[in-house]
Amino acid sequence: MAEESRTGGPAKYDLNAKWDACLDLGVRRFVYSSFAGAVSALLLFRSPVTRWASVAFGAGVGIGSAYSECSYKFDRSSPILAPNISDAPLSKAEE
Repeated sequence: MAEESRTGGPAKYDLNAKWDACLDLGVRRFVYSSFAGAVSALLLFRSPVTRWASVAFGAGVGIGSAYSECSYKFDRSSPILAPNISDAPLSKAEE
């Protein structure tokens, strides 16, 4: 049987690509921030409890930042890129 060719639409509507990108981003940020927490824990702390807490904090920061960026990808409402528009009407320039 022949496979059905995918019609493919714009990239912003491709949900599979968004999920793949978010999963990749989440895993990368989790690993990198956990590693950064482990390195800083080895340099700064002596107690095993505080070292594990530093690793856990790094992992939480990585997961949180990945979650926030993925929510922007799905919602398309990034506060960084979206202009700040007030509800007040525009006044005419005085001449």
